[in-house]
Amino acid sequence: MRTAVFRVVVLIVLVLLWEAATLMAGNTFFPSPGTIVARMHAMWFSGPPGTLFLTDVAIENILPSLGRMALGFAGGALAGVVLGLAVGLSARAYDYLDGVLQFLRAIPPPALVTVFLVLFGFGLRMQLAFIMFSIVWPVLLNTADGARSVEPLHLQTCQAFRLSRAERLLRVILPSALPKMFAGLRLALSLSLIVMVFSELLPGTTNGIGFQITDAYATFDLPAMWAGIVLLGVLGYLLNELFLVVERRVLAWHRAARDLVG
Repeated sequence: MRTAVFRVVVLIVLVLLWEAATLMAGNTFFPSPGTIVARMHAMWFSGPPGTLFLTDVAIENILPSLGRMALGFAGGALAGVVLGLAVGLSARAYDYLDGVLQFLRAIPPPALVTVFLVLFGFGLRMQLAFIMFSIVWPVLLNTADGARSVEPLHLQTCQAFRLSRAERLLRVILPSALPKMFAGLRLALSLSLIVMVFSELLPGTTNGIGFQITDAYATFDLPAMWAGIVLLGVLGYLLNELFLVVERRVLAWHRAARDLVG
């Protein structure tokens, strides 16, 4: 409770300092927080109660962005977990592929935009493929590392009890890999928001938060541009907090076991 109150106080102080700085500067490129919040309300959250106060602009832009992000994250996370387990469970495969995976992980996704455009063209398919490719690596590598870090004693116990391969995977390997897997998923979640916005900045996009930011900049509507930027920050914070809630529930046993050992 004390930590939550402290966070709120720090946020309020920072916003007040931001407000004072923008008012003293009087620069049109940096509107005040009050102006930005008012524009956010007018653009997206002044709709009827039947649509949860979302305006038509919000439904046409925010929801498609979240949909792209969710689909891309789900596909990339699933591929990362499956491939990570396959690589991590085979010492030979890990040794052979580690260099290749590290090389692919190090390539900045924006550098491959042209490749994705050639393969998938403009539109939703390219955006989803771009998001999935960008986020698959942290999930894959963390899952593989988690699968490789299973205690040898646990594997020996599985052999002693003659557990099948599926039982070893579900009862021992997956639970042991979950902490590192969630670390990769958390990183992938924040990365999916970033690459989702980047994919909406490309030509051929007709909606989305990134598209709105680009359109606002092109028309010199700076409050609308900053409203989009602030909205992305808010969405990133809320999604991270929601993910932490899920992680704490799923890994409650792990935290309890760690405290017991400590």
